[in-house]
Amino acid sequence: MNGGAYGREVQDILVEARVAMRDGSIETLPLEKLGYTYRHSELPEGAVVVEATFRGSPGKPEAIGAEMDAIARAREESQPLRSRTGGSTFKNPPGHKAWVLVDAAGCRGLTMGDAQVSEKHCNFLLNLGSATSADIEALGEEVRRRVLENSGITLEWEIQRIGRE
Repeated sequence: MNGGAYGREVQDILVEARVAMRDGSIETLPLEKLGYTYRHSELPEGAVVVEATFRGSPGKPEAIGAEMDAIARAREESQPLRSRTGGSTFKNPPGHKAWVLVDAAGCRGLTMGDAQVSEKHCNFLLNLGSATSADIEALGEEVRRRVLENSGITLEWEIQRIGRE
């Protein structure tokens, strides 16, 4: 996956990845062979990344540390990091932020069973204690339905559900 945050994605710094193929062979794939797009890569089916080489940028340790601290503070203030969550739930549709669409559809704080749309950042679904995977999935589908009804935009799940898509 081409994960990203704060204006950068994996594809911006990846040089190459060593992958174990389904047949047991190991291949080194340069960035260009991985076909990165938003939250996606063309990693061969069944391949597992076992090693990756990233390109860093030189800088003063104090400046790098300060930037890391600023990002950590921003995340702590804006995301439910200390809650039981699977992370960001929906991909940002082109030209939109998923959380804005979810909020505009009136889903902030919405619950199903023990699953809840976070009040802090509504692109996070929380397990309030005993939510099942079915609760989380049902809540996510209800959010998708409401966003589509409100905006005409179909939200995509951030992570594909195995066996479902």
